[in-house]
Amino acid sequence: MAMLNPAHPGEILREDLLKPRKLSVTGAAKALGLSRKTLSEIVNGKSPITPDVALRLEQAFVKPPADMWLRMQLAFDLARARRRFRAKSVRRLPGQNMASRTMAEA
Repeated sequence: MAMLNPAHPGEILREDLLKPRKLSVTGAAKALGLSRKTLSEIVNGKSPITPDVALRLEQAFVKPPADMWLRMQLAFDLARARRRFRAKSVRRLPGQNMASRTMAEA
């Protein structure tokens, strides 16, 4: 399976929204109602985009919408987890056919 390395959504925020508008982290943080430290950690990939931050970004920039910010964060987090995951530490459980039916019904 090919491993994807999606960008942290903070990088997208920095490169696609802040830089083109010539917004500083300080100015954007103030407009978003966040501390400079919080926004700096997000745009530098050290902190995640939370649902609260996603809603603030949606209100400030309109697009992308909050759910897209959260999907980007989920994709980033899942890719990072896949890189770190050790499949050998997990034992398969019996009853996979039943699990498949349950998942199909969900």
